[in-house]
Amino acid sequence: MDVNAAVAAVAAIAGVLTGVIAMLAVRFSEREQRRPTRTSLHTDPVLPPGVDTVLSVLRSSAVVLDEADAVVKASSAAYALGLVRGGKLAVEPMLKMARDTRRDGEIRQVELDLPRRGTGRGEALAVSARVAPLGSRLVLLLVEDLTEARRIEAVRRDFVANVSHELKTPVGALSLLSEAVMDASDDPEAVERFAGRMQIEATRLTNLVQELIDLSRVQNDDPLEDAEPIRVDELVAEAIDRCRHAAGTKEITMAAAGADDLRIWGNRGQLAAALGNLVENAVNYSPARTRVGIAARSVAQPGGDLIEIAVTDQGIGISERDKERVFERFYRVDPARSRATGGTGLGLAIVKHVAASHGGEVTVWSAEGQGSTFTLRLPEARAARDRAHEMSHRDDHTEGLDGEAGRASHPTPHGSAPSPHTSDSSAYATLPSPEVLP
Repeated sequence: MDVNAAVAAVAAIAGVLTGVIAMLAVRFSEREQRRPTRTSLHTDPVLPPGVDTVLSVLRSSAVVLDEADAVVKASSAAYALGLVRGGKLAVEPMLKMARDTRRDGEIRQVELDLPRRGTGRGEALAVSARVAPLGSRLVLLLVEDLTEARRIEAVRRDFVANVSHELKTPVGALSLLSEAVMDASDDPEAVERFAGRMQIEATRLTNLVQELIDLSRVQNDDPLEDAEPIRVDELVAEAIDRCRHAAGTKEITMAAAGADDLRIWGNRGQLAAALGNLVENAVNYSPARTRVGIAARSVAQPGGDLIEIAVTDQGIGISERDKERVFERFYRVDPARSRATGGTGLGLAIVKHVAASHGGEVTVWSAEGQGSTFTLRLPEARAARDRAHEMSHRDDHTEGLDGEAGRASHPTPHGSAPSPHTSDSSAYATLPSPEVLP
């Protein structure tokens, strides 16, 4: 009897233990199933349906955060801007916004300046950040890069300020001179003197307005719509004739070489204005009884020949600091000399835009006290024309493709047919460089 009771007791205890163990196993299994894993926090199924697709087509940088501030989803642009590092949002103000939005559900927006990655010059990225709740657990952060928009706005603001200042100077001078003429009505010599000054200021105002019109035209028009083959020697002759009087007054010798039988493809008026500006600057910034040289040559390139037109002077030269800014609108190396010569500070800006719109470039070499050489590089006529025709033909077969259309309207000197002109490094030899002349 005692033995049977003992066996029954042991069996009962074993059954109870088995039940307890089974119950614990079930509870443990359920808890493991409910525990969020590393994969579950960072995979797309966590996002509401369709959100991933929407985020992939947004232009803004997108970051989705969970309740633990871990990054669930981030676009490649967010990584490029340095917003996400090591699976975490790296910008503390944005992280604070996300936490506040998660707490009260309100949409927040702020503009921030972020340090630019990979530069040690203190440059900043201007961004606009907007945070909104995404479901009950997630927060969506959208970041828009405003750096380029701010730069363009700053350029526009500076341009308006510069134009206002430049217009105010001659207009104010005309007003004062007109008052002086009225007060000196009984003094013929004074009237004549003041009238001469008024004529100078009126000419200065006219030149400024005309160069503003020219700059606007070269920025907005496509010069290759009315393109034609242009002889380089004709452009050089026109530029020299434009500056002949100013050069003669200062006894400056102008010499040209190497331009025979060279042709470029483009808008004659714009190219003549660009080369004329370079020659005019060379004369204005050269001392008396010096020399200005204009030399042209053909340079063979794998994608098509280039025509180089170099304008060299023996002037005051340009410092390293100023060389980086000489092509900016209204920038003057020597403001006093510019006022004396009637310069507006727009000439080199026009040259830069004309060269770029023709698929070329303009560069400068200069040393203070030794002079300067401005080199205009443009596609040779046949190479540029063949390139334009090739792109136009390709555009006919791919109508509606913006990329092809853009390239067809702005041919470049690369990838075009070979030119009959060959590169000759001695093309400048007949005109000694003025910087080494005695």
